[in-house]
Amino acid sequence: MARMSFKEQVLRAREDAIVSSVNRLLAEKGFEVMTVDEVAADVGIAKASLYKHFTSKEELAAAAMIRVLQRALDFTAPLDADAGLAPIDKLRATARWTMEVQLAGEMPSLPSQNSSLRQALIAHRGYMDRLIALSDRLGAWIVAAQADGQINPALPPEVVLYTLFARACDPVLGFLKAGGQHSDAQIIDYLLSTCFDGLRGPAPANAAEH
Repeated sequence: MARMSFKEQVLRAREDAIVSSVNRLLAEKGFEVMTVDEVAADVGIAKASLYKHFTSKEELAAAAMIRVLQRALDFTAPLDADAGLAPIDKLRATARWTMEVQLAGEMPSLPSQNSSLRQALIAHRGYMDRLIALSDRLGAWIVAAQADGQINPALPPEVVLYTLFARACDPVLGFLKAGGQHSDAQIIDYLLSTCFDGLRGPAPANAAEH
């Protein structure tokens, strides 16, 4: 592989800094509130220099989403290769990871209803390729967990998939963290329990007698 020139290294480092800034600002403020001027100021470059890398706010958001999707693929790859790990445990580990990323302030917060952003993401090959790859991987685990009786087989797999995706932007995490009454580990354990075990809880000990 050809070695990058010093100029190319500088440009790559600047682009990485831009995406890191966008990722953090999206996690803190969301897409609607974040501005391109704010990103440029945070990185310490002129707005014109930023536009040499990304031509729009939508492209900035897409770059942040590509980074987090790639992180998710990198995280789930060894889980996928571990034949000794049950599918339900792979799903739990992935859900835990998404919550840890969100609590660390590293999960982009994007609006579910925004036509310009949605169209930009759908049209972005890098984003769609990673999203499909991650969805396929998680989907295979979901189907296997349903076959094992670990997930309700009556639920359509896409319902389970979108429920897991929702954990990456669950506002309950932020509310509980802001309350200061629980540690990050406790918050994650609580939400994992509600996600995978539900709210009903164990049956009473004497339930079988009635």
